[in-house]
Amino acid sequence: MPEKLVILGSGPAGLTAAIYAARADLDPVVITGLLPGGQLTRTAEVENYPGFPEGVMGPELMDKFTKQAERFGARLVRFKDVTRVDFSHRPFTIELEGEKYEAEAVIVATGASPRMLGLPAEEKLLARGVSTCATCDGAFFRDKKVVVVGGGDSAAEEAIFLTRFASHVTVIHRRDELRASKIMAKKVLSHEKITVRWNAVVVDILDVDRGQVTAVKLRDTKTGEEDLLECDGVFIA
Repeated sequence: MPEKLVILGSGPAGLTAAIYAARADLDPVVITGLLPGGQLTRTAEVENYPGFPEGVMGPELMDKFTKQAERFGARLVRFKDVTRVDFSHRPFTIELEGEKYEAEAVIVATGASPRMLGLPAEEKLLARGVSTCATCDGAFFRDKKVVVVGGGDSAAEEAIFLTRFASHVTVIHRRDELRASKIMAKKVLSHEKITVRWNAVVVDILDVDRGQVTAVKLRDTKTGEEDLLECDGVFIA
């Protein structure tokens, strides 16, 4: 018998769908993907979710989502990615490594993945000084100089979190003002351990044959001039 409902994704959208579906006796199956809880599990403090006036840590919030969904009967298939789907006829088919599900209905809530810069050095130096997750890797950069690339809320959150460990954080932004919300931008601009490098883009990440990040090469978006900024870590946000 096919499942009544299969949900692809276990971030806030996927688990909210699971809670509603489970309470409606649809007995949903949730395919979590390789990062159960989604990108929010890589976020430090969440201040804008209702019901948590003092804020809540991202992993804690997603743990509560998960427990609530399971309480009503949602079945989670953890740490597995979908490799193929067939939505051309019913029941729909969802294939995982070594497993296959058929479903009368499917909700796709696969969320997003980190946006990289597209530099060859990124892949080479990933986990060797290049990271997309300050919450995961920040503690490795205690008393070191790090760079955060980006100007939105994600970059602001990463930069603020990294001040707990790094000796200094430089935010690299291609424009002359942050795209982050006003409250997050204010926190970044007023923090004594954060400097913003305006109108600049990262054109290369250097390791000087050490196998670890040693600097980034920056290009001024207005003048075209390039220079090096020494650092121990680069967080893409």
